[in-house]
Amino acid sequence: MSARVVVAGIGNVFFGDDGFGVEVARRLAMRGLPPGVKVMDSGIRGLHLAFELLDGVDLLVAIDATPRGGAPGSLYVIEPELDGGAAEPDAHSMQLPAVLATVRALGGALPRVRVVGCEPAACEGIGLSDVVGAAVEPAVELVRDWVARELAAYGAAEVRR
Repeated sequence: MSARVVVAGIGNVFFGDDGFGVEVARRLAMRGLPPGVKVMDSGIRGLHLAFELLDGVDLLVAIDATPRGGAPGSLYVIEPELDGGAAEPDAHSMQLPAVLATVRALGGALPRVRVVGCEPAACEGIGLSDVVGAAVEPAVELVRDWVARELAAYGAAEVRR
């Protein structure tokens, strides 16, 4: 049995470090991932991500700038609560809770979700700050290694290096 995994880069490249997820997804797409793994630049298009999840996904890895109070450039792997929360479906939002609420509202089943986040330094201007830019490659490797481990649980092939 092979898993269907979506790796989604989230963020707005016009707001500095908020574009972190988009840059990580761009680099992951250039390197390739195993069959069954789709890398997409979701950017600020939450509805596109919601429709992708409606196709039946086992695992969503969302990559985003995630302010949690750590040092800028710190990486996190987060398992968000999927219990329904208070988020309302919103076709114009890229907030992950709203995307998941949209999937539920459209009758879809939610996959397991993990967020690979990076502590932003500045969310203004175009381009990543130096410290967040330096976290992109470690995040690429973290996602590749983590997805490979997850796929191994399904008996899938290893990530090509």
